[in-house]
Amino acid sequence: MWLDGRSGRRRLADRGESGRPPGREPRIGRACHDERMPDSSADLPGGLSADGQRPQHVVLVVGDEEFLVARAVEQITAAVRRVDPSTDIDERAGGQVEPAELFDLLSPSLFGGRRVLVIFAAQDLRTAALTALGPFLDGSADDTTVVLVHAGGAKGKAVLDAARQAGARQITCARLTRADERLEFIRGEVRRADGSITPDAAALLLDAVGSDLRELAQAADQLVADSGGRVTADTVTAYYRGRAGVSGFAVSDRAVVGDTGGALETLRWALSIGTPAVVVADAMADGVRSVARISAAGRGNPYQLAQRLGMPPWKVKRAQSQARGWTDSGLHDALQVVAELNAEVKGTAVDAEYALERAVLRLAQARSRR
Repeated sequence: MWLDGRSGRRRLADRGESGRPPGREPRIGRACHDERMPDSSADLPGGLSADGQRPQHVVLVVGDEEFLVARAVEQITAAVRRVDPSTDIDERAGGQVEPAELFDLLSPSLFGGRRVLVIFAAQDLRTAALTALGPFLDGSADDTTVVLVHAGGAKGKAVLDAARQAGARQITCARLTRADERLEFIRGEVRRADGSITPDAAALLLDAVGSDLRELAQAADQLVADSGGRVTADTVTAYYRGRAGVSGFAVSDRAVVGDTGGALETLRWALSIGTPAVVVADAMADGVRSVARISAAGRGNPYQLAQRLGMPPWKVKRAQSQARGWTDSGLHDALQVVAELNAEVKGTAVDAEYALERAVLRLAQARSRR
């Protein structure tokens, strides 16, 4: 799955406990974070037809919340692969799709088996490509599924119209901008993990973690696993005093872009609430390694890079943004810094907190190296 949970912890996709009554289908247009993580292909939102047996021929994912979009696409492709494990899955960016290529991607395979084409940024599809795509949206080919990921808005409205006229199953993944929407997201994540959370606990968690959905999802899953299922305000408070691992990513995100002051401030806050030094060090190492992998891969479409590198698209996009300003020699130094930090927080350093602060400063120096 695309979630970056802590080592040794269960990931959302691995738990497979939906608790949904048999036969219940997600509603068309329902937000993709409203449903629990499914335990069968028939429960995956938008993945199968109404009878729960045949893959949907066209699915429309609308919205610009990268985490939710990535989750929706993962669920859809998983649904099809559970029907046919040999399914071929291809991903393309809308602006790069050529009409002739569509025939190769969606025509029946010589070896049989189903085919899935995921078109990200479908609002960028050119007129000729959309015209060529039309015949594949009508459902006449039972062994093909087209997933159109559209950012929403006025651009590319013809794509939305074509998909809806073809009877597409729509999944909404709009950005969550209001606090009440994020609170509902937290409650939904806890339900996915087969837990429950009190209103005051949800509010505390949002205050502690912030608006990053990836981190909120990780925290919710971890809290349910550690609490036995019922998350209260005391649970959240105890978690952040002891084993909170979410804030390590906040330190890493600031450190790798050269925001030394912000990284040090976030680091001190994380340590003050009891976040283990080793968790912060692991997050910093993950951040540096992601930037190094993306830099080595060179420029390219994030969705194609994600497929090639085995990384989720949202993580590729974040790393591409963070990679600006880094040089090869600077990244070489940064990798050395996080390797040494790993050893220091695990026992070689007298003061692990000082080692973390020193690593933040050294990363800033490495980033400025030319």
